[in-house]
Amino acid sequence: MTAAKRILFCSWYTGLGGGETDLLTLARSLDGGEFERQLLLPGAGALGQRWQAAGWRVHQLRYRGASTWFVPALWARFPVVRRLTALLQRERIDLVQSDYHTLPLIAPAARQLNLPLLWTAHGWWFQPKRWQRDFFRQLPAVARSRAIRDGFLGSPPFMPAEQLPIVYSGVDVRRFHPGLDRAKLRRELGFTAETKVVAMVARFQRVKGHHHFQAMARLILAQAPATQFIIAGDDAFGLSADKRYRAKMLKRARADTLLRQRLRYIGFRSDIESVYAAADVVVCPSEYESYGIANLEAMACGRPVVSTDAGGPAETIVDGETGYLVDSGDSEALARAARRLLADGELRARLGAAGRRRILTHFSPASAAAAYTRRYRELLRRDGVPR
Repeated sequence: MTAAKRILFCSWYTGLGGGETDLLTLARSLDGGEFERQLLLPGAGALGQRWQAAGWRVHQLRYRGASTWFVPALWARFPVVRRLTALLQRERIDLVQSDYHTLPLIAPAARQLNLPLLWTAHGWWFQPKRWQRDFFRQLPAVARSRAIRDGFLGSPPFMPAEQLPIVYSGVDVRRFHPGLDRAKLRRELGFTAETKVVAMVARFQRVKGHHHFQAMARLILAQAPATQFIIAGDDAFGLSADKRYRAKMLKRARADTLLRQRLRYIGFRSDIESVYAAADVVVCPSEYESYGIANLEAMACGRPVVSTDAGGPAETIVDGETGYLVDSGDSEALARAARRLLADGELRARLGAAGRRRILTHFSPASAAAAYTRRYRELLRRDGVPR
């Protein structure tokens, strides 16, 4: 029997944002008989804990993640590249899959050992500088959404779009499903079965639009004062700008007499599915979303979504069928769409069911794993001979 190929997944982020949740879902969906999954991180965190809990190996090696200004030739000479090369040799790694921030360090290490590498573009804002373009042209990659691909390639694109195919991340439909306990979180928060609940799931970052959610909540409360609002998520990556934004949002909510009793910031939840289960409507008020995994998780749970249409949500949500898309930054449009859903239980049920069907058809973990598996197999062949 052929031994499983060893893949080293690399992530500079140690917390659990959307991209890291995607990575865990992908790893769980891969065939363990064909691939052995290992993970490289620069330190401890929730991602590594989840990875180890699944029974897979985690390697911690301190390194600085690349900014968008990195110089490939300079980063290839950093001392940590030697340590990464030694790790790849010691663990007999067959293939590397990297994020953007680790790529300038792991790519030269893999190149020294003639190892295939694939990297995943998670953010549209990582548009290569002129001196980085040859580096990226030479590396096999996939993009998490069309919005990411188009933003990364620029206009005009610096390389053919075919070199950056799209692989949509899958949602764990066994974890996120319509049959979850709707009352669990409602009991915890003191809500009744009749309470109308609007939820948001996001880490603290200005682009996520917590301020737009608060503005939307005030507009809804002016007409439906019994509505309750939940925001789940925390400062996932410890960035100073995110910490300041978090403090500002919490202070603003506490100071607002209308929001003080109706808006709950409930922090990070390991059982995030309970938030979707408790909600009647899930809102994504982001100013831009590269992908918007929370929308897909909500749809998998049979919940209608209201989202801004900037970026990935325009690719995943069918306006009027699985939810509603509105212009970025338009709190009044968010409020109108959410109010319409809150007032019509039949509409919520219909859109929620359509969302679940869309996830099963287009965004399942199996389809994402199959797409990645095809790429892995291609890369593991050299001149038509399996490695």
